[in-house]
Amino acid sequence: MAMAIAIEIRDDGTPVRWDADGDGAVPVADTDYRPALFAAAREDRTRYLDWLRDELVADPKVTAVDDDRKFTALGADDRSPVLRIAVERLDEVRQVAREIRQREHRAHAPGVVRLFDVDLDPAFRYCLDTGADPLPDRELRTLSLSLPTAALADEDPTGLTVDGEPGGDDVAAVRHRVRAALAERDPDVLVLSSADLVPLLADTGIDLGRRPGYRRLAGETTVTSYGQTRHSPARFGVPGRALVDRSASFLLRHADMPGLLYFVEQTGKPLQGVAKDSIGGVLTALEIRRARARDVLAPWQKRQTERWKSLDTLSNADRGGFTFQPDAGVFEGVHQLDFASLFPNIMRERNVSPETVDCACHDNDAVPELDYSVCEEPGFLGDVLGELLDDRQRWKRRLRAGADGERGDGEGVDTDALEAKVEAVKWVLVSCFGYQGYRHAKFGRIEAHEAVNAYAREILLTAKERLEAAGWRVVHGIVDSLWVRPAPDREQRPVRAVAADVSDDAGIELEYEGAFDWIAFCPRKRASGSALMRYFGRWADGGDDPYKLRGIEARQRSTSAFTARVQRDLIAVFDRERAPEPVCARLARHLARLRRGAVPADELVVTQRVSKRAGEYRQATRTKAALERAASLGVERRPGQRVDYVVVDDAATGRERVRLAFEGGGAYDPAFYADRLIRACESVLGPLGWDESDIRRTLSDTRDATLSSFGD
Repeated sequence: MAMAIAIEIRDDGTPVRWDADGDGAVPVADTDYRPALFAAAREDRTRYLDWLRDELVADPKVTAVDDDRKFTALGADDRSPVLRIAVERLDEVRQVAREIRQREHRAHAPGVVRLFDVDLDPAFRYCLDTGADPLPDRELRTLSLSLPTAALADEDPTGLTVDGEPGGDDVAAVRHRVRAALAERDPDVLVLSSADLVPLLADTGIDLGRRPGYRRLAGETTVTSYGQTRHSPARFGVPGRALVDRSASFLLRHADMPGLLYFVEQTGKPLQGVAKDSIGGVLTALEIRRARARDVLAPWQKRQTERWKSLDTLSNADRGGFTFQPDAGVFEGVHQLDFASLFPNIMRERNVSPETVDCACHDNDAVPELDYSVCEEPGFLGDVLGELLDDRQRWKRRLRAGADGERGDGEGVDTDALEAKVEAVKWVLVSCFGYQGYRHAKFGRIEAHEAVNAYAREILLTAKERLEAAGWRVVHGIVDSLWVRPAPDREQRPVRAVAADVSDDAGIELEYEGAFDWIAFCPRKRASGSALMRYFGRWADGGDDPYKLRGIEARQRSTSAFTARVQRDLIAVFDRERAPEPVCARLARHLARLRRGAVPADELVVTQRVSKRAGEYRQATRTKAALERAASLGVERRPGQRVDYVVVDDAATGRERVRLAFEGGGAYDPAFYADRLIRACESVLGPLGWDESDIRRTLSDTRDATLSSFGD
C-alpha cells in the first residue's frame, strides 16, 4: 500500500501522490484514476436511472456509466440498483452533480434521483478510492514559519521567524534563512501562522514546496451556523508537503500535532485536510470511512425529515440533558463525579444510531419517556465511536498511572503526546451528540439526538437517587456531572463504592473526579440565565493549581489576562478569609495599580470574535471601533475572525476608542478596566450574597483592611 505524505491535484485534475521514500518523498502521478459519483432512484422509479444514463452518454466529462448495487441508507436490508458515474477529472465531480440536478428539474419533479459521494474532499476521495495511506510509517518532519499580523498586512517578510528564530533583518536574509531551513530539514509538514504566507513568500522568491510553485485550493469564506459565525481563510497547496494553517486549525490549537495525526490515521484523510477541518468535518470523515466499509454511500443534499410525533412525545423529546438548579452559596466537603463521555457512551451502550432508533423491526419502547424502539442489531454510531472511546479511556488510565514510566512492551511513553490525543478525541466525542441534530449531518437524525438526551436524563436521575439512598446530598448536577456532600444526620457509604455500583448499572463509568475543601456556586448573572455552570472551588488535594474555575471571567476567552489574574488572586483571598471585606480590600489594591497606569498594556488585551462587518453594526460598539481601526491599518478582520484590542478611551465612539494589540503603546482607559475588575469581583462574592452595588459601596467607604488582603 502506498504511503502518501501529501496528495497534490494538478491543474489538469491528475492526482499526484507524494510517497514516503526513506527520509524524503517522491511524486507518483496516478493518470489512470477516475473518480465516481453515484445515482439512485426510489424502488418504484428505477426507470429514471435509464433516463439519466441516456442523458450522460454525450457528456465529455463522464468517462463511463455502469450499473452497480450499493446500500443507499444505514440499516437498509438490501443493496439498491445505482449508477456509477465515472468522471474524467477530480474537480469535475461536483459540476457533473449540479448538471444532473438541473436536468432532473427540467425533465422531472425534484428528488426523483438521489446523488451520493459528491461533496468529498478530493484528496480524501482519492485515498478512499485507492486505499492510499496518508500516514507514512516514519516520523513526519515539521518546520514552523510565523509572521506577525501587521507585517503580513504590509507584505513585509522581514519579521518572519523560522522555528521561533528570527529570519533576518532584510528580504535577502529571510530568503537565505528559509531556503537553508528547507534544504537542511526537508520538512514533510509546514506549520504556518497564516496560509497567506504561501503567496507572500513566493513573491519574495521562496518556494515552500519540494518543487516550485503553489496552488490556491479555495478562497476565504464566512459561514454562520447555530448563531456562531466562522471564518475560513484562503487555502493553498505546495508540491510534496502538507500545509497546516495554525490560525485556521481548531485541532492544532487544542491538540497539537499528535492529535491531528491520530485523526489522520482514524479517518484516512490526509493531514492537510484534517488540519483545516472543523470538528464536525473530522466526524463526517470518520463516518464516511466507516460507511464505505459497510458499502454504504454518503448522501449529497440529505432530505431526511423529522417523523410525526404526538404532542406528548414532542414535548418530552424537545428537552436537553437534566440540570438541577443549585443554591448560590459556599459548600464544604463536596465530591465531584462525572460520567465518562456520557453521550457517546450512550450511543454505544444503548445502541443509539440513526438506523436503530424507532426501527421498523422492533417494538420494544426502549427509550425512556419517548417510547422509541431501538433495534437489537449493532448500530453504526457505536462502530464509529467505539475505538475513540476505548483509546481515550486507555490513554487516561495510563496518564493517571504515570505515563512517563515504562509500558509493558518496554517502550517509553510520551506524556505530552498522550495528553494531546486525549484532548483531540474529547472534542470529537463532545460534538458527536450535537451533530446528530444537525440537519446537514450526512448520517445524523433528530430522533437519535432526542433518544440520547432521554437516556442521559434517566441515567443522571438514577445516579442521584442511588447517591441519596447511600447518605449523600446532591448540591448540583448538570447533564453528566454531580456534586455531592454528606447529608446531615445520615451515615454514608463510601462515595467511590456508590459510583462503582452506578457504573455497573448504567454500563457507563461514573468517574470520581475528586474532593473539594469547598466549592462556591455563583448566582445567575444579571439576566443571562446562564448560571448553572458558574462556580469555583479548592481541591482538597491541592496540586499545582489548587482551584477549579468554570464559567467565571477568568475562564472566558474575551477576558484580558490582567482581569483573569486579578480574579484568581481575589479567589485566593476568598479562600483564606471567606469574607467579602478582605476581598474588596485586595481589589482596591489592584484598582489603585490600574489607575496609576502601572499595568502593562499587553495584559489588557480584549479578544472578541467578529460576527459581522463594521458597517453592519447598528451600535457604536468596541468591536466596531476595532474593526474600523483594523481596516484603516490594512488588516481588515472578517466575520468569524477574532480581533484583539486594548480600550484606550471608552467614551469615544470611533476607531480612537481602541488600539489594536499589535500596535504597541502603553495607554489604556483605567475606568473601563476598573469596571471589568469589579464585575469579576462580583462573581467571587456572589456566593456570599454580595452584588456589584455592595462592592462599590465598600470600596468607597473608609475601612480597615485585614493583613491577608496585602499578602502575596
